[in-house]
Amino acid sequence: MSNKPESNETELDKKNLDFILDIPLQVTVELGRTKLLVKDILQLNQGAVVELTKLAGEPLDIFVNSKLVARGEAVVVNEKFGVRLVDIVSPNERVEKIL
Repeated sequence: MSNKPESNETELDKKNLDFILDIPLQVTVELGRTKLLVKDILQLNQGAVVELTKLAGEPLDIFVNSKLVARGEAVVVNEKFGVRLVDIVSPNERVEKIL
């Protein structure tokens, strides 16, 4: 028995995976949300504080293509903000968010 077909399938799988790995995704990290009236937005000026729904210390939500996939905490890396993942959202939790 020849292993040739199995080898071809592995090469094909690798090529398919390589193709998928180059697809760009939009990653968004959400600190919090709020709703404001247009008149309130027009009154904002430099130094204004906009209160968000999340409390200080709560995990940040991490979205990939607008779908919640993880939660994390803010960190500073080389003077830039970053996010350390602390929890990956389970497939069950993702389905619950949709319903």
